[in-house]
Amino acid sequence: MLELVTLPPAFGMRNVSPFCLKIEMLLTALDVPFTPSEEANPGKAPKGKLPYLVAEGQTIADSELIAEYLDGITDGGVYAGMTSQQKAHGVALTRLAEDHLYWMVVASRWLDDDWWPNVVSGFFHIAPKPVRPLVAGLARRQVRQTFNLQGLGRHTLKEQKEFAARDLQALEDAVPESGFLFGETPNIFDFTIAGMMAGAYDNQPATWITELAHSYKKLHAYTERVQETIGVYGRALDKTDA
Repeated sequence: MLELVTLPPAFGMRNVSPFCLKIEMLLTALDVPFTPSEEANPGKAPKGKLPYLVAEGQTIADSELIAEYLDGITDGGVYAGMTSQQKAHGVALTRLAEDHLYWMVVASRWLDDDWWPNVVSGFFHIAPKPVRPLVAGLARRQVRQTFNLQGLGRHTLKEQKEFAARDLQALEDAVPESGFLFGETPNIFDFTIAGMMAGAYDNQPATWITELAHSYKKLHAYTERVQETIGVYGRALDKTDA
């Protein structure tokens, strides 16, 4: 059986990573049996990030590569029924969500001084208490450097929020009022957008991305619809939700 390795819960999220949530949704939608497991230290993952999939003696690291692997073992199940134009549209939306908006989701957690203590308690509680501030601080410095190299970190916070608003508006305009991107059944690209937005909407406590995202009502309804249809939610459900 396949093993999907993800981050443990944090910030009110059962599945805190949009990439991990996307693959959990995809495996569930494809009805591919898998065993979930958790790794609190991404440094122990093959490429230093999560998720990764253990399958038939091999380890596949990176959510896109996992999706391609699953497409192979399901005889094209991941992209079934899509036209080349739809797939191109989906890839473009993926790049917007995962290579642009994602970094502002990260910054709203890691680089906001008021929110930073939640990262320390949520991600670094596994470190021994005497060295926890040092370990967390070094990781934060690396995130800041990466954000700067990506380019968005060179902008002011006001400008970052404006970039995020344009990304969110593009997603709001791209998703349908009912159904899903390319029909009545959600697919990998729906899981990509919903996986990203689930953390933005349900992150606890709210970040500046959370506050901004709640202005986009159609996108919020769509995110809920994808999760409800697959039965896989990013947030931890209480008894009233279950």
